Amino acid sequence: MLLRVSFAAAPALPAQPAHSATRLAWLDALRGIGALAVVAEHMLPWFLPGLRPYWFNLGIYGIIVFFLVSGYIIPTSLERHGDVRAFWVSRIFRLYPLYLSVVVLVLALAWWVPVRGEVARDGSAVAAHATMLLDVVSVGGVADTMWTLSYEMVFYLMVTALFLVKAHHRSGLLSMVFAAGAVVVGLVAARAALAGAWPAYVSCGLFVVGLVCVIWGRARTAAACVLGVMALALLLLSSRVPWLGVAVLAVMFAGTAIHRWEGGRGGLWPVAVTAALVAITPVWAVMSGWWWVRPDVWITTLALAGATFAGGMALRGRRLPRVLVYLGLISYSLYLVHHPLLKYFVEVSGDLRRAALPYQLGMAVLALGLTLGVSAMAYRYIERPGQALGRHISGRSPRGLQSRADLGVAGECPRHDGVLGQKEGQVPDGVRDHVGQGDAIR
Repeated sequence: MLLRVSFAAAPALPAQPAHSATRLAWLDALRGIGALAVVAEHMLPWFLPGLRPYWFNLGIYGIIVFFLVSGYIIPTSLERHGDVRAFWVSRIFRLYPLYLSVVVLVLALAWWVPVRGEVARDGSAVAAHATMLLDVVSVGGVADTMWTLSYEMVFYLMVTALFLVKAHHRSGLLSMVFAAGAVVVGLVAARAALAGAWPAYVSCGLFVVGLVCVIWGRARTAAACVLGVMALALLLLSSRVPWLGVAVLAVMFAGTAIHRWEGGRGGLWPVAVTAALVAITPVWAVMSGWWWVRPDVWITTLALAGATFAGGMALRGRRLPRVLVYLGLISYSLYLVHHPLLKYFVEVSGDLRRAALPYQLGMAVLALGLTLGVSAMAYRYIERPGQALGRHISGRSPRGLQSRADLGVAGECPRHDGVLGQKEGQVPDGVRDHVGQGDAIR
């Protein structure tokens, strides 16, 4: 009922274009589902805490769906066009305009809602935000949800290097290697091996110089390989939660392996092996004290995400609900803006967790409608113009796969039940016992 009513507050949906009924519409629908899951994970603890599920984690479910979609389509986009320069120009203009806009918004309103304490108060924060490699250099983002962008960027860097050295077809093997690596890293790594601000500074310098070479074609392969190795090193040595980052890459390469299997260019068994290894990764991991990595919760969450992706594949080519397809189109905006907006909303409304249920429902509908409306406007006035400019600069046709299937990024799993900036001790009594050490992954 909540979601059905709130959509009425959002802008009218555009007429569904003919190509949205093609085989790519299911990817948008999956992104829409993932986005809703992430928003729900962040809304429920503060608006309707009694409805938050604890038998699986909505946030992790949403990001796994997003990462599977990214793994499925991003390498295909690069391989289909075979143009590394166009790929990176498109990525930059796809991601950065909205990303920088949210950074500016959060900083501009810091006098009202202070910037998170996890954000470094020195130049390392600037360097990490410039590269989006936030989580893999152990720097908090000004918006909580920015942490997953780190793994998207690592994936792009590694896929580019693999493509240029012609090793990009080994997706199944890579997914199993990363999955096994996640198990090993979880057993031995209690924290980032490389601490301090210098990984952010060094990675920023290499990132800028390397991407200039990749885009302009000077020593392109060598530069891409340096960036790929750098990304892998950061993933293993300076990530905030090393085993989680390695597991994420395993999931993304599994998505690529699924695409290759679908095209008859590989088997499905590597995906099954990867799933089994990722499922057991946090069981003995040194850094695994959060409720959502308990074996029953973690495995259930992974299974639901995998089943959702499989269901989407089964429906590819069919006409899907316009609402889900549209939510997929605006999912990147929804992903980035919803958490700051919820913070501002709660700053005005006050603590709603002990309010009467009808009031909670009404405020949740209002907050969701506001979030969807702002996300729709951000997509129309920031995302789309940025994408169009990127296509113009790269010379890529707007009818190409990249423009149609550009992906949002995964949503965020919660850091803790004080998802809007409060402390774990303020979780309602009825759910505190389920939380244990909190939802923190960073």
